Amino acid sequence: MSFPANRPRRMRTSPAMRRLTAETTLAPAQLILPAFVREGLTHPNPIQSMPGVVQHTPETLKRAAAEAVELGLGGIMLFGIPAERDATGTAGTDPDGVLNRAIRDVRAEVGDELIVMSDVCLDEFTDHGHCGVLDDAGRVDNDATLEIYAEMAVCQAEAGAHVLGPSGMMDGQVAVIRQALDDDGHQDTAILAYAAKYASAFYGPFREAVDSQLRGDRRTYQMDAANRREAVYEVELDLAEGADMVMVKPAMSYLDILSDVAEMSPVPVSAYQISGEYAMIEAAAANGWIDRRAAITESVLGIRRAGADTVLTYWAAELAGWLKEGK
Repeated sequence: MSFPANRPRRMRTSPAMRRLTAETTLAPAQLILPAFVREGLTHPNPIQSMPGVVQHTPETLKRAAAEAVELGLGGIMLFGIPAERDATGTAGTDPDGVLNRAIRDVRAEVGDELIVMSDVCLDEFTDHGHCGVLDDAGRVDNDATLEIYAEMAVCQAEAGAHVLGPSGMMDGQVAVIRQALDDDGHQDTAILAYAAKYASAFYGPFREAVDSQLRGDRRTYQMDAANRREAVYEVELDLAEGADMVMVKPAMSYLDILSDVAEMSPVPVSAYQISGEYAMIEAAAANGWIDRRAAITESVLGIRRAGADTVLTYWAAELAGWLKEGK
């Protein structure tokens, strides 16, 4: 049977019909808000390349977390920016360091009403900006870095993080962190593995957000943009090591990867809509070239359609507000 009997447009005749037949939906609980807290601030510091996003003070971070609860967000992912850095990122393993204090503050504010996540990585804490410690030749030392990740993970779990997000793409990081958590009695602390994290040109604004000290690039440990099958291999390794959830990062240019991972993963899949994706839409909207609200909504819906169960996005709070308005 064909036209005129088949008319797919019947399913698009009104907003109510489109809602009824929508294959993919957006809800606040599917959104995770990345948030930055910087040591020593007395007022929020705007991030120039990410309009609307700030480096928080402890107080404004707590308010953002409380708002996330009110909006029904799924979680908040915390990143800390210390006042002082060194070659081994010791501020990251300091129980009173900026990130661990932030975790405690947010947990005290929201309790278990919001999933508190934290970044397990050294890039914010090292004076060279790499995600791990360096050997004598200036290369990232994978195995020496794992020892520090294990210590960081335990500190963050003790501070109260529900979920840890190892993002450094070190081989074996999930296994080492899982073992350290279990040995220290944190069997209930979950791991969201940055399983397929690509070296990307779209991380630029994030470097400003965390005041990155990086010189060079991270291509010896983050994935090559040319590789697709390798992503599934990386996910399989993290699953075997005990990942409770897995992530694809970035989202925009890697929707094929996200689809592949969602198809094979037995655990929830996240995708990170990163800083460059955010900045491009904000810049185009500011110039009047696109409809800002429509573009934001469509971009996140596309990530969900590709297979993400949850989406980390800097628009999480604003988008959740729109979704609640729509209801």
